[in-house]
Amino acid sequence: MPRIKPVEGTEISPIVQQSFDDHVKNHKTRITNMKATLAHSLPAFDVYMQWYKLYEEVKQILGERLAYLFAWSISHASNCPLCSVYFRKIIIDKGENPESLELTPGEKDVLDFGEAIARQQGHIHNDVYNKLVSRFTENEMVMLVAFAGQMIATNIFNNVIETNIDEYLFDYLPKLSDK
Repeated sequence: MPRIKPVEGTEISPIVQQSFDDHVKNHKTRITNMKATLAHSLPAFDVYMQWYKLYEEVKQILGERLAYLFAWSISHASNCPLCSVYFRKIIIDKGENPESLELTPGEKDVLDFGEAIARQQGHIHNDVYNKLVSRFTENEMVMLVAFAGQMIATNIFNNVIETNIDEYLFDYLPKLSDK
């Protein structure tokens, strides 16, 4: 059970409903449990929804596949069940198995970078950082790090609130071992 329940039904003020409607229209997405919980504070909702703008920039830098894998690696390393399953769904829907991804060395470097940022709270080793800085501009590195920070903020929000995993993601939960 979440620590703070999502706003729903008659609790949704007209201004929040307008923000929801605009968000769904502009990003062709749904209002999830996380978003409905953020709606308790419209400024918080607005700030966290800037994730979409950063994600579009990251897709321009990395390409769509590596962008969602980067986000997944950060969420997985942050131990965020909700965000990990969200990106797991994308990976599976695109025809891949998250447990056995085929990656080029360059792709692995990007995922290692995301994992390191999340696991080591930004204190990553030079060898991890330098593998990327030689391939990306300063502008692109700033964008990748900013996106990682936004992704981690989202992970932290969901972990602290214990946001329920949305029902549409249930089929994408990792299967438990029979052992």
